[in-house]
Amino acid sequence: MKIRHLVAAITVIHVCAAPGALADPAVPETVHEPIAVVDAFQAALVAGDTARAAGYLDPNVVILESGGAEWSAQEYLADHAKADAEFLKAVKVRPGARSARVEGDLAWVASLSQFETEKDGKAVGVDGAETMLLRRETGGWKIVHIHWSSRTRR
Repeated sequence: MKIRHLVAAITVIHVCAAPGALADPAVPETVHEPIAVVDAFQAALVAGDTARAAGYLDPNVVILESGGAEWSAQEYLADHAKADAEFLKAVKVRPGARSARVEGDLAWVASLSQFETEKDGKAVGVDGAETMLLRRETGGWKIVHIHWSSRTRR
């Protein structure tokens, strides 16, 4: 598996495993909807339902990861999303810090996480970071930008 697929999959798990952020009284109500969209997008990937995941992405979403880019939802969903969904079945996640903010019709959700997986029969720990930028549209929030990064824990 390409490292960029590993990064994306690792980051995707974080938010899916941390739905408690919406119940936290310290989380402003204004961020509940964008967080719910991020959670739903990632839950769709975990379920392997890339068609449902597509509904949360703006058609012109830009996804940056490991020095590379996908410049549309179509490009991401054609290959990368499927690899992310397959990988998600094999990792364990420990959610970390999460922050979100809404400013007008834009919102961001940033998440950290730790993942445990195996490569070549050896345990591998990975720290992941994710930022999603969303835009409020008539029908609700859409993800317009994703940035995934990770590093192998030493």
